Amino acid sequence: MARSAIEIEKLDIDERLELIETLWFSLSRDPSSIPVTDAQKAMLDERLDRIDRGDDEGIPWDDVMDRIRNRLK
Repeated sequence: MARSAIEIEKLDIDERLELIETLWFSLSRDPSSIPVTDAQKAMLDERLDRIDRGDDEGIPWDDVMDRIRNRLK
């Protein structure tokens, strides 16, 4: 496997998060290629059921990213 030379330690927090996003989006182009355990499937099904019942509205993406950035400071 070819690897790009990236010195992760030299990246600031925003650059690291952007790298994570880039990697995730590259994986998400083919969701069937990402292995998911039975336990993970069950957890996802339960979360979807809560959303369908209206018991969980979720968290806006911007809020999630703000929480992550604040933890990394």
